[in-house]
Amino acid sequence: MQKRWVVKDAPDAAKVQNIANSLNIGHALASILCQRDICTFDEAKYFFRPSLDNLHDPFLLKDMDKAVNRLVDALHRQERILIYGDYDVDGTTSVALVYGFLQPYFQDRIEYYIPDRYSEGYGVSFQGIDWAQENGYSLIISLDCGVKSIDKIAYATTKGIDFIICDHHLPDEELPQAVAVLDAKRADCPYPYKELAGCGVGFKFMQAFCQQQGFDEEPLFQLLDLVVVSIAADIVPITGENRILAYHGLQRLNNGVLRPGLQALKELAELRSELDITQIVFGFAPRINAAGRMGDAKRSVAMLLAKTKEEAFDKVQKINVSNSERRGHDTSITKEALQMIEDDDFLRNACSTVLYKESWHKGVVGIVASRCIEKYYRPTIILTESNGKATGSARSVHGFDVHQAILACSDLLDQFGGHMYAAGLTLPVENVPAFRERFEQIVAETILEEQRVPMVEIDMPLELHQINQKFFNILKQMEPFGPGNMAPVFMSTCVYDTGSARVVGDAHLKLRLTQDGETFFDAIAFGMAEYYPRIQKGIPFDVCYCIEENVFRGNVTLQLRIKDIRFA
Repeated sequence: MQKRWVVKDAPDAAKVQNIANSLNIGHALASILCQRDICTFDEAKYFFRPSLDNLHDPFLLKDMDKAVNRLVDALHRQERILIYGDYDVDGTTSVALVYGFLQPYFQDRIEYYIPDRYSEGYGVSFQGIDWAQENGYSLIISLDCGVKSIDKIAYATTKGIDFIICDHHLPDEELPQAVAVLDAKRADCPYPYKELAGCGVGFKFMQAFCQQQGFDEEPLFQLLDLVVVSIAADIVPITGENRILAYHGLQRLNNGVLRPGLQALKELAELRSELDITQIVFGFAPRINAAGRMGDAKRSVAMLLAKTKEEAFDKVQKINVSNSERRGHDTSITKEALQMIEDDDFLRNACSTVLYKESWHKGVVGIVASRCIEKYYRPTIILTESNGKATGSARSVHGFDVHQAILACSDLLDQFGGHMYAAGLTLPVENVPAFRERFEQIVAETILEEQRVPMVEIDMPLELHQINQKFFNILKQMEPFGPGNMAPVFMSTCVYDTGSARVVGDAHLKLRLTQDGETFFDAIAFGMAEYYPRIQKGIPFDVCYCIEENVFRGNVTLQLRIKDIRFA
C-alpha cells in the first residue's frame, strides 16, 4: 500500500542551538529533542532522567480521599472486598497489582473477579454484583471499567455493596453514584496528567493508601513491572507520568528479578534481549489477552500472581494454547473478512468497513479489524453475534476519531465506549444495515483525504555518514518509545544496495545500504520483497527508517529498520 511521507517542520533554530549547547550534542539530536518540546537543560534532565520523585500527588485525583477512607474503613471493619477488573491486559494487570498489594492486609477477606467476555460482556456486570453479594463482599474496587456503569452501580447499592471506581476511559456527563470515581478524565478532576492507563489509576490509589497510612512505598514500586505492561498493551501515551512509570517498570523488568509469570512469558515468546515496549506489545500482550479472548481471563491474573516458576509455567502453557487457538481464528476470519470486501463493489470502494457475521469468534474481532486496515486503510468495525445482539470492535486510522463517528450513530446502539482509535459497541442485529449506512455517511463526510492514506511521519532527513554509535546511544536514552514519544524516524535519499540484497522468509528484504560508497549499514525491510527486482539492479531509492541495534552471534552492530521505500 502506497504511504504518504510527512517530514516534521524544523524547530526554531535558536531553541535548537540552545539545547545543543546545553547538552553538548549535535544539531540533528537537538532538533529531535526540540520537536518533542524539550528545549532547555531542565526539560532535558526531566526527560532523560525520569524520577519517581516527580510523580504527582495521588490525592490530586478527584475523590481520592473518599476512596482511601472507604478502603481503610473496610480494613478496620474486617469487611470482605472484591477486586473487579476488565478481561484485557490493562484490566488483568490492574487486578494483579491491587489484589497483590492488598492481599497481605486483607488476607482471606479479599478476592478478585474478571467478567466472562461472552456471558457478561465488557465492564461491570449484574452477574458479578450478584456473585459478590452471594459471597459476602460489601466493597468492590473496579479497575479499568465502571465509569459508565450507572445502572450497575445503582443495582449494587440496592444490594448493600459500595463501589470504588478506578477507570481511565472518558466518562459521560453523569457519573455513577459510587463512593468514589477515580478518573483523571472527569471534567471536574484537577489531576495534571490525564493519560494514565487503568493500572496506573490503580497504582495511584495504592500510593495514596500508603501515604495516608504511613506505609513504605517501596513494595508498591516493585509492582511497576505490571504497570509498564499495561501502559504498553493499552497503547496510552508514554509521556509525562506514564513515561516515569514505564521507565521504572522497564528497569524492574530488566534489572530486577522477573516475577515468575512474566519470566515464563518471556521464555515462551523467546524474548532473549533486553525488554522494551515493542517486545511487551508483541510478546507479552497477545498471550495475556488470549486467556480472556478464548476462555477465562482469571487465568492471566493467576499467572501474573504465581509465586513459583513451576506454577507460572503451568499457567503460561495453558494460556499459550489459548493464544494458538486465537491465532487460528484470527487468520481464518481475517481471510473471510477481506474476501467479503473484495467481492462487494460498495465495500471495496467505501470510506469505511462494517462487516457482520454471526458465527465469527467474538474474541478476535478487534484483531481482525486491525488486519483489515492493513489492506483497506479506513475506519473499520467487525461485528458478530453474542447473546442475541450484534457486538464487536472498531479500529481507526491516523487522525480519525472513530469514537465520535460511533457517537453520531448512538441512537442505533445499545451501548458503546472506547477511545479515538479503538472502541467497542453492541446493537440489535436488525439495526446493523442502518448502522452500516449511517456510519459510512458520517465517515465519508468527516474523514480528510490525507487520512485515507497511511502516513509515515519523519523526524528529519539524515545522511548515513551522520549515524554512529554516539548518535545512537543518545537516541537510546530517549526510550521508552511509544505513543507521544515514538522512536525517531529518519529519511535518507538516493541510497543503493551494495549487491548483497536478498529476500529472507517469504516477504522480507535484507540489504546493505550506502549513499557515498564509504559508509555502509545493514538494513531489514519487513514485507517489502516486492522491491527486490529494482533494488537488485542497483537503482537508487529513498528510505525512511529507525535505527536499532542488531545482535548476531554475540556481535552488536547498528542496523536500519526500514519503514518504507520510495523510488524516484
